[in-house]
Amino acid sequence: MRQHLFLKQSLRHPQNQRWLKKLSLKVLLKLEKPKEETAGEVKITQSVSFKEETNVVGELPEAQKKALDDLKQLIQEALNKHEFTTPPPPAKEEEKPAEPEKVEVKEEEKIEAPSTSEEPKTAEAEASTPPPPPPVVEEKVEVKEEKVEEKVEVKKEEEKAEPSAAAETVVVEKVAAVDEDGAKTVEAIEETIVAVSSAPAAEEAAPAEATPAEEPKKEEEAAPAAPPPPPEEVFIWGIPLLGDERSDVILLKFLRARDFKVKDAFTMIKNTVKWRKEFGIDAFLEEDLGDEMEKVVFTHGVDKEGHPVCYNVYGAFQDKELYQKCFADEEKRAKFLKWRIQFLERSIRKFDFSPNGICTIVQVSDMKNSPGPNRTGLRYATKHALSLLQDNYPEFVAKNVFINVPWWYLTFHKMMSPFLTHRTKSKFVFAGPSKSAETLFKYIAPEEVPVQYGGLSKDGEFTAADSVTDFTMKPTSKHTVEFPVSEACVLVWELRVLGWDVSYRAEFVPSAEDGYTVIVSKTRKITSSDDPVISDSFKTGEPGKVVLTIDNQTSKKKKLLYRSKTKSTSE
Repeated sequence: MRQHLFLKQSLRHPQNQRWLKKLSLKVLLKLEKPKEETAGEVKITQSVSFKEETNVVGELPEAQKKALDDLKQLIQEALNKHEFTTPPPPAKEEEKPAEPEKVEVKEEEKIEAPSTSEEPKTAEAEASTPPPPPPVVEEKVEVKEEKVEEKVEVKKEEEKAEPSAAAETVVVEKVAAVDEDGAKTVEAIEETIVAVSSAPAAEEAAPAEATPAEEPKKEEEAAPAAPPPPPEEVFIWGIPLLGDERSDVILLKFLRARDFKVKDAFTMIKNTVKWRKEFGIDAFLEEDLGDEMEKVVFTHGVDKEGHPVCYNVYGAFQDKELYQKCFADEEKRAKFLKWRIQFLERSIRKFDFSPNGICTIVQVSDMKNSPGPNRTGLRYATKHALSLLQDNYPEFVAKNVFINVPWWYLTFHKMMSPFLTHRTKSKFVFAGPSKSAETLFKYIAPEEVPVQYGGLSKDGEFTAADSVTDFTMKPTSKHTVEFPVSEACVLVWELRVLGWDVSYRAEFVPSAEDGYTVIVSKTRKITSSDDPVISDSFKTGEPGKVVLTIDNQTSKKKKLLYRSKTKSTSE
């Protein structure tokens, strides 16, 4: 009790109150920081649009312009040297310059050898027999070896100035040098030195006389050098690496994939060109690889920004026969990968690669009924395909939307994440079964989304040019849709409620006060087992309006989609 009273009194002290205020502020700041970071992370993960960078060179930042210019310079140098098609020479051929040094050493040996002959020979013996090769140095000559070498080097310089008197001069100097020792006679040294010293003089005189074999070489040297071959031309996706503004669009893709690191982007381009040549992309572009996969991968419509949309239906691999055809062994997986690359190549070739045009796609991956992670064939093929597409098809995906994602796929995706770049992962969007259609509508208009994915796109009266109106109904509420008609015509409409479990009714109300309401469709309950899209029509000969009534008696929100158009009665 006393401690409590003491604490109470101490807290009332002004200095303690100030200290408490400072302490509470610090604690609050520490607690608020994680909340701010968490809120920022939520905003990033819930982002519904990926802002693509411009491909117009004039609109790029200066640093990116410089990176593009540097990359173009590297590519031009590589094209001049034919580095894209001609492999570099092996390293062994480059290590050749040691031959001149060997020749010089031999010449020195020839000059030094005469001063170290074994024993003096008589003039008659040397005249009758050819001079022997230079012998090994003996002990008698070791004393004067240094002097003789010095005299020989001095006389070499004099021989260049007076080649005709070279032999005589060397003989005189060497005789004077050897006479001091008294080991050799004048005649022996004279004949020995003259025989050897005349050989270099003959060798020096030889180049002056052009032999018949050397004359063509001189003519070749005198002829002008052949002009270097023109730079090679390298195309990728039908566009030259260097040429016009379309080439800049392609180079920017590689630069962005490597964070504008010029050398890394250049290496990536060279590897891509090499891979395309080894894989034979251009050769199998028109090859018929079968149509078994048309239901697995297909393009349908465009998104709100005009990007083509490619759908990947993984649930199709629940068919055991199809799965075996694609992933049973390495050969079949390679064929599937080849078909997938061919499909992507054909889609890319439709782009014009203009700076203001569309040159990316939106991928939609449907994971409904997808085989689980225990299917190793599909897992290996997917991993290999992701690696190839990321290394050789940079920046061709604007957004990758995964719909109907099961719980296990998120774990699988975490395993694949280390093989993906941060830029690639930033384009991923995941949606569970209940949010799949709404997620698609954030990027793709309902009139462009296929019926099986919650949209209204199908073969029939309507096309993608006929826009769709969407409305979110509240729980336990009614909503009416009115289509006005001003003249005699045929009115057609389509309507869809995501999730169904609603009541539907349609009637025509004439504009005339004395007119009678016509029931077009009686009230009926629509369930999820019924046709997902209601298609109806009404022919009228007077102005009025068609009124649709949708009654949602459930405790959940409902997404309503509808559109209409009129036709003449003669159609």
